[in-house]
Amino acid sequence: MQVSDLTLRCLRHFARCLAVLLLPLVPPAQAAPGAPVLSPPLRVAPGRQLTWSFPTATLQPVLPQFCDDLTGHLWLAPDWNIPGPLDDTTWTDSDPLAGTSRFYRLVAVDPGQRGRLIESTSMGSLTAQEVGLGLQLGGIEFDPEYGVETWRLVYETIDPLGNPTVASGALVVPLDAPGPLPFASYQHGTLASRAEAPSQPPSQDGNREILLGLAFASLGYVVALPDYLGLGVSPLVQPYHHAKSEATACVDMLRAGREFGTNQSLRLSGQLFLVGYSHGGHATMALLRALETFHADEFTVTAAAPMAGAYDLGGVTADSVLSGDPQPNPYYFALLLAGFQATYHFADNLADLLQAPYDTTLPPLLDGTHTGGQINAAMPARVLDILQPTLANALRNDPNHPVRVALRHNSLIDWKPYSPLRLYHCSGDQDVPFANTVVAYESFLSQGATQVEMINPVPGANHSGCVEPSLRSALDWFQSLREPPTP
Repeated sequence: MQVSDLTLRCLRHFARCLAVLLLPLVPPAQAAPGAPVLSPPLRVAPGRQLTWSFPTATLQPVLPQFCDDLTGHLWLAPDWNIPGPLDDTTWTDSDPLAGTSRFYRLVAVDPGQRGRLIESTSMGSLTAQEVGLGLQLGGIEFDPEYGVETWRLVYETIDPLGNPTVASGALVVPLDAPGPLPFASYQHGTLASRAEAPSQPPSQDGNREILLGLAFASLGYVVALPDYLGLGVSPLVQPYHHAKSEATACVDMLRAGREFGTNQSLRLSGQLFLVGYSHGGHATMALLRALETFHADEFTVTAAAPMAGAYDLGGVTADSVLSGDPQPNPYYFALLLAGFQATYHFADNLADLLQAPYDTTLPPLLDGTHTGGQINAAMPARVLDILQPTLANALRNDPNHPVRVALRHNSLIDWKPYSPLRLYHCSGDQDVPFANTVVAYESFLSQGATQVEMINPVPGANHSGCVEPSLRSALDWFQSLREPPTP
C-alpha cells in the first residue's frame, strides 16, 4: 500500500522519537485523508500501556487509532476511554470488544475549541396559542404554557477524525417562564436533506423535528436540537449512525447552548434531560455514554429516554439487513453506507461499492439535497441488491469484513449506564427491530445497571405508531423529576 509524502515526512521525523517498547513493527498503512500519521503501526496486547515521546517544539494533540487486522486497513478511533485528542504521552486501550492483540498508530489532530458558539440567529418567536396551533396542525394535541423563541446556533465541534469543523442546531427557549430552567437535548430521527434539519427554516421538505422542541420549550425547558454533522450548515457527508461523532456534535451543542444561555442571562437549573427517537435513539444513547464517561464533571444527566434506536448495530441490525428481507425504508441503508464510506474509506468512492445501475443513480441522491422519499424511490426493498455481488457475499460470510467491524464499533450495548434510563420501543417495529432494545436492556442489566427500564408503550405498534406514545410517556416522566422553580 502506498504511503503519502506527508506521512513519510512525519514518519522520518518522529519514528526515532517514538518510545513504545512493545511488540515488533509491521509495515505502515496509509492515513485517512487529512490525518498525518506520527507512528508506524505497532502490534500490542490491549490493556498494555502505550507510551510515546515527541520533541517539545512539535508536541501536538494526537489521537490513537487501532485496527484488529491490517488486511482490511480499517483504522478506528477508540470510543471507550478517550474523549478526543490527547495532549498526554500515554494511553491504555480498555475496549471490551478487543481481542488478544491489535495494531495501533498515532494520528496528529487539531481539536480546536469544541463547543465554542460562533453565531446565534433568532428564527422568530411564537405565543403559547401559536405553539398549540402549530402542534395541532402537525397532528399533535398539546396544551402549551409559555411562548417560545427559536434560535439557530452555529458552533465549533470536531469531525470523525478529531479535527475542527462547524455544526449547527436549534435552541428553543421558553418566554417568561419562571427559572431556573431545566435543559433538554432532543436528538432527531433520520433525515437525508439538510433542509429538514431542526435549525433550518420551514421549506417544502418540512422541518417537523422542530415541533418537539416547541412542545418541550412551551412547558419551560430550554431545548437543544443538534442537527448532527452533515446536516444544517455542516459541510460534511452525514456520518449516519457513527456513534462517536453523534456524541461529540451533541455534547458541543449543549456547550454552545449553555454559552448562549449565559449571554442571554438565562438561569439554568443544572438538570439535563435527553430524548430522541429512531436515529435519535441511537444518538441519545451515544450522547449519554459520552456524558457519563467523559463529561460527568461538566453535565449531570437527570434522565435519559432513548427510543427505538439501532443500539446493536453490529448484531441485531446487521442481521436484519443481511437476512435479505425487504426493508420498509431502504434509504436508511443507503445513508449508512455513504456515511461509513466517507468515515472509514472502504473504497476509493461510494460508487465502487455499488453495482449497476445504482453506482451511477444512487450517489447523486446522497448529497444532502434529497429527501428519504426520493432515495427510497430509487432503491430496491432488498437493500443488498444495490451492492457489488462480491461485497454482498463478503458481508454475509465474513464477520470480520471491515464494514461489519465498523458496524460493531458503533454499537452501544457494551457499557454500564448509571443515570436514570428508560428504553422506549414498540414490539411491532419493522424499521428498527425491537430486539435492539431487548439486547441493550439485557446487556445493561448483566453489567450491573440498576436504574434502567424497558418500556413497550403500545405492544405491536409499528415504528411510526410508537413515536407519540413514547414521547408523551417520556415527557410525563421528565415532568415528574423536574425541580420546582424558585424566586
